[in-house]
Amino acid sequence: MARGPIVAIDSITLVEGVGVEGDRNAGTPRQVTLVSTGELAAAAEAAGLDTIDGLKTRRNIVVDIAMLPRAHRTRIKIGEAELLVWRDCPPCELMDEVFGEGTRDAMAKRAGLSATVHIGGQIDIGDQVTVLERNPKSG
Repeated sequence: MARGPIVAIDSITLVEGVGVEGDRNAGTPRQVTLVSTGELAAAAEAAGLDTIDGLKTRRNIVVDIAMLPRAHRTRIKIGEAELLVWRDCPPCELMDEVFGEGTRDAMAKRAGLSATVHIGGQIDIGDQVTVLERNPKSG
């Protein structure tokens, strides 16, 4: 359900070529969505807010890095899993509803990205995030 309850969890399992185990987007090109705390802080400042809660953006994973890579096929390692950037996720109208008018505009290029699961595995809260080079062998 697109607007179902938001549940924070300590650990998720990513399945190669599928996505987040049990997620509604599993098996689609939008297998996993990520948002960064650094970009949310910049968006909050631009919108005149104290903060934007990453959980309320409805992304699968909130990472504590300054900026996410946007280049298609860039590899990101988190915990046991490795992701390939698919595309930027533009903010939806829900951002204005949840955080206040103007937040959607402030979140442009800061609302996260979609990725596919290149190597499956478990991701736990606090796992290191490493941005690797673009994957030249795959598109």
